[in-house]
Amino acid sequence: MAFAAENPAGPRPQPGGSIQIKRLSLDDPWRWIAAGWRDMWAMPAVSLAYGLLFSAVSLGLSTALFVAEWSSLVLALGAGFMLVGPMLAVGLYEASRQLEAGEKVRLGRVLFVKTVSPAQLAFLGILLMLAMLFWMRIASLLFALFFGLNGFPPLVDFLPTMIFTAHGLGLTVVGSVVGALLAFGVFSISALSVPMLMTREMDAVSAMLASIKAVRENIGPMVLWAWIIALVMAAGMATFFVGMIIAFPLIGHATWHAYRGTIKA
Repeated sequence: MAFAAENPAGPRPQPGGSIQIKRLSLDDPWRWIAAGWRDMWAMPAVSLAYGLLFSAVSLGLSTALFVAEWSSLVLALGAGFMLVGPMLAVGLYEASRQLEAGEKVRLGRVLFVKTVSPAQLAFLGILLMLAMLFWMRIASLLFALFFGLNGFPPLVDFLPTMIFTAHGLGLTVVGSVVGALLAFGVFSISALSVPMLMTREMDAVSAMLASIKAVRENIGPMVLWAWIIALVMAAGMATFFVGMIIAFPLIGHATWHAYRGTIKA
């Protein structure tokens, strides 16, 4: 959550200032995960409380979809959360920033983050939310295209239906391709732009362009990083969102280190 501007530690170039990108290796994403793991257990109460809140909200929304007989959207909602995840994890970035700066990590400052560019961060958040709504709409249209008026298969029949039937396999393949393309596009603009706007005085467009530049110049490490994020979050969702208690704060803290390890001060 972003509120009025403060001056958290970190570089603050003027709007439009040149952003310099570091050259990464394939080892760097693993270093970010390791650093995120250390951060999480350096402040377990804050990190796990954040993860528990995210897990509870995710489980509540999924349950509501099942009760409303919109279970076909549960998987799409899970994927959609990954699109807006960078905004939802702002508090975790702040917690890692406080820890890095040697400050006392306070839950209040983590839940209500004061950022350097709040209006620009809010604008980026709106764009990510629109991307999520766009994906939900595409997912519902793809489901209707392959399943017609038939309802979503029961959970016990889900995997056999999606793998061993023509319409299920078609939805799996097409949905995966479309979802991956959209997800990588959103990842490219948001991989580093959210923590950048949290700590730097700049506009959202410049932050997104810098994030795209970082992905383009380090395509191998960044693709690996995107895969690690997807796998960790998928594991968290596969446990009926219980695993999100650990998965979400782990990725959130690691993303701060990805930003600090990619953007030159």
